[in-house]
Amino acid sequence: MTSLAIYESFFSWQGEGYHMGKAAFFIRTFGCPLQCPWCDSAGTWHPDWVPDSVERMPVGELAARAKMTKAEFVVVTGGEPTIHDLRPLTKAIALIGLPTHLETAGSFEIRGDFQWVTVSPKWAKPPLPENLQSANEIKLIIENEHSIDCWLPKIEPYLSGQPVWLHPEWSQRANPRVLSAISIAVKQRGSPFRAGYQLHRIFNVDALDTGARPTVPIGGHQRLGF
Repeated sequence: MTSLAIYESFFSWQGEGYHMGKAAFFIRTFGCPLQCPWCDSAGTWHPDWVPDSVERMPVGELAARAKMTKAEFVVVTGGEPTIHDLRPLTKAIALIGLPTHLETAGSFEIRGDFQWVTVSPKWAKPPLPENLQSANEIKLIIENEHSIDCWLPKIEPYLSGQPVWLHPEWSQRANPRVLSAISIAVKQRGSPFRAGYQLHRIFNVDALDTGARPTVPIGGHQRLGF
């Protein structure tokens, strides 16, 4: 049976975007070539945080774990999950009757059958136009007060009505300039722009499941990468 390098899998609820608040089973793959300095899952790639051993799990076992919960859908995330061929995983999840959602930077070809795709573009390797066009929602990480103006020319040609969430980068979540930039953008532009947040962090809900690993420190440290 096909297996994947998995960093963690756990039962929680979706803390971001259109499906916020719904029970979800998360599968976080290992590895990411983008390596953003503020990454909130640096344990999937950073040498200071990579676990001693990376478990390869059969896709059938992952699907079986999801089926044992009350999850409304399965979220495949990373790292950057699309560096892996996800077709066997999505087939296994389809067999248990759950929808599969994908969270990706959109920089690579998407291999798998997903019912919902969230594209969160990153500067290290901009998203493929076809991934922006087919995304169900787009999530922009707002690192400073200029981020929105920098991103808009890159994504606006590919928008087709999907919501565009403006999320403060977590270490900047209390920065009044970042929050003000988001508020102004939503009020001045209206649809499809929406203010976003990582609500699950306020609840610390992921930590309630033993399958979740502790979140590594983050905050834009350029040398260490987290």
